[in-house]
Amino acid sequence: MANMRYTKDHEWIRLDGDTGTVGISDYAQSQLGDVVYVELPAIGKKIGKGEEAAVVESVKAASEVYAPVAGEVIAVNTELEGTPGAVNADAEGAGWFLKLKVANAAELDELMDDDGYKSFLETLA
Repeated sequence: MANMRYTKDHEWIRLDGDTGTVGISDYAQSQLGDVVYVELPAIGKKIGKGEEAAVVESVKAASEVYAPVAGEVIAVNTELEGTPGAVNADAEGAGWFLKLKVANAAELDELMDDDGYKSFLETLA
């Protein structure tokens, strides 16, 4: 998706106005394997760029999900509490984790666009 940005830790953010929806990339979910649990932050929590925003546990490992940009949590995907496998099924869509009110939109410029992320993934192979 053209309006998505990615981190080197495989988080993505999709901006809609000053709201950023955050999740993990399809690559990240494929590396994790079957997701069995997701721990989401409290609404109203302020998170700095690069700080832990959520935790995702799979059959292989537990991993932190870091905030791609700073902001305040304004929504969480409560569907993941009952169906964490949605992360595997649609990591870059219905499997989103949280929504942030973005504190500094300029931080988005430091993230990779779709083409940049695809090039980055090729360096990992």
